[in-house]
Amino acid sequence: MSVSPPPAIASAGRPHPPWQRDATVIGLVGLAHAASHFSHLLLAPLFPIFMREFGLTFSQVGLLTSLFFLLSGVGQALSGFLVDRVGARPVLFAAIALFMGSALSTALADGYPDLLLAAVLAGLGNAPFHPVDFSILNQRVSPQRLGYAFSAHGLTGNLGWALAPVFLVGITALSHWRVAYWAAVAVYAVVWGLLWWQREHLTTEVVGRAAGATRADDLAFLRLPVVWACFGFFMLSTMTLAVVQTYASPILQAMHGVPLETAALTVTAYMLAGAVGMLAGGFVAVRVPAVDRVVAATLAAGAALLLLAATGWLGGWGSMALLAITGFAVGIGGPSRDLLIKRATPKGATGRVYGLVYSGLDTGFALAPLVFGVLMDHGWYAATLAAGAVTLALAVVAALAVGGRTRLV
Repeated sequence: MSVSPPPAIASAGRPHPPWQRDATVIGLVGLAHAASHFSHLLLAPLFPIFMREFGLTFSQVGLLTSLFFLLSGVGQALSGFLVDRVGARPVLFAAIALFMGSALSTALADGYPDLLLAAVLAGLGNAPFHPVDFSILNQRVSPQRLGYAFSAHGLTGNLGWALAPVFLVGITALSHWRVAYWAAVAVYAVVWGLLWWQREHLTTEVVGRAAGATRADDLAFLRLPVVWACFGFFMLSTMTLAVVQTYASPILQAMHGVPLETAALTVTAYMLAGAVGMLAGGFVAVRVPAVDRVVAATLAAGAALLLLAATGWLGGWGSMALLAITGFAVGIGGPSRDLLIKRATPKGATGRVYGLVYSGLDTGFALAPLVFGVLMDHGWYAATLAAGAVTLALAVVAALAVGGRTRLV
């Protein structure tokens, strides 16, 4: 496979296109990415209300999340082919429309089947976002600014996660949960309208099959070990994120007696610190060519912080601070991570590779409850944090494996 040179090398001696053009593309893609992450939490914040309103069990509402990530993961791996064939823009507009349909189904819900439909529509809508986003960014943004683009992409995703609970719960508290979902429909409609207004900035090259090539050749990228190393990297690192998102609050309550309301702030602190880290990581990515080593160093630091938190030596507040700093450390490596995946992508296969690789995110979220839930059920709270550190350390190994196959010699 051919290996792309670092952006700084690729752009040497070439005039820099206007910053305003790149900034517009980055802003539009960031807006779309925030909308996709908003959809991750479109239902979960109001699970208690749905359980009371429709007489549902924990298993039933849990199935909504599992269904979302199952469809998103499988669909993400497949949607990359569609993005390469028809372009990113039409797929993007269809995805936002599916989000509107999901919010509408929830606003009009009369029972569990309507919520299942909402989860299906949201999962299908979320599926193509990484192939779409990275196809647009890699083709439309100047190579020397891709580090900043990937930084903004990760930052807006985190902000979408942070906004959803505040938006839905806040409007529900002020009015009614159905009003919250009608408001979500309106938000998605505004996003769709803004993207349509600026649609000329979202076009991508359609990749046709080369003369003499067959459908089997479309799958040739699956034979590249580096692609599967990238998949493993995302799966492992996401499992650690799932530990913090899902179990940080009960762990802090059990180990240190931290009140529920205070413990819940840990996840918000982790995500906001991660967003700040991604912002800083954009400057690191454009200045340090050895992006695999940046990723390895930041994840190794995160693993060490998690292990320290697992010891409980610093008490409740200290452990909360350690988890937030972990988010910052991992966030710094985010833009370098995306540049690393770009280098591992064969020409003409951007959508397919990003679709498969980023389906590792959904796989990690799906596997984490099965792996770490057993530890939590046994009351092994410190071991759960330690296991999260181990998966992050394994992600370091995967990142270095990718770097070893893509680094220029």
